[in-house]
Amino acid sequence: MRTAHVERETKESHVLVELNLDGHGTIDISTGVPFFDHMLGQLGKHSGFNLRVKSQGDVHVDSHHTVEDTSLAFGQALKEALGEKAGIRRFGDAMVPLDEVLVQAAVDLSGRPYLVHRQPEIVELIGTFDTTLGKHIWESIVAEAHIALHIRVLEGRNAHHVFEAQFKAVARALRDAVALDSRVSGVPSTKGTL
Repeated sequence: MRTAHVERETKESHVLVELNLDGHGTIDISTGVPFFDHMLGQLGKHSGFNLRVKSQGDVHVDSHHTVEDTSLAFGQALKEALGEKAGIRRFGDAMVPLDEVLVQAAVDLSGRPYLVHRQPEIVELIGTFDTTLGKHIWESIVAEAHIALHIRVLEGRNAHHVFEAQFKAVARALRDAVALDSRVSGVPSTKGTL
């Protein structure tokens, strides 16, 4: 089983992430940031990963530290669960509509962190959630997972839909990229390593 158990503890938060790439979309998410819980739930469900996240942070200050540290821990768990990456497809992409929103996501489990993120201007708050954290979530995941990720919001105006479609699209792209391919022998790279 391709699994990971990651704990991250700072003076600002304590995060536990358990990830199973070969799961069935079973999710158990509690970060103290309800909208972020909803987004991580989309990521787990639509990737088909089993994902358990338990975070406690200084949300009395704001949600930044908790969201950042949880995203870093998820990225670390993804890297750990992938191991040597032998037999994986490596690349994945998805185009996901959600009402008026259309999002394109593409991922390369390359071993090299790089993010391209394009979205329209949206309201600064969804409930109490600071939408300026959106790009930072992806930056944090990419930095720790060592993946290349491109996200483009092609259409959309409703902030909730813009966020949710991104998480669903990334989930579907990851689902394809981590999938085992019987035609792949070893690591899918002419370099011999990812």
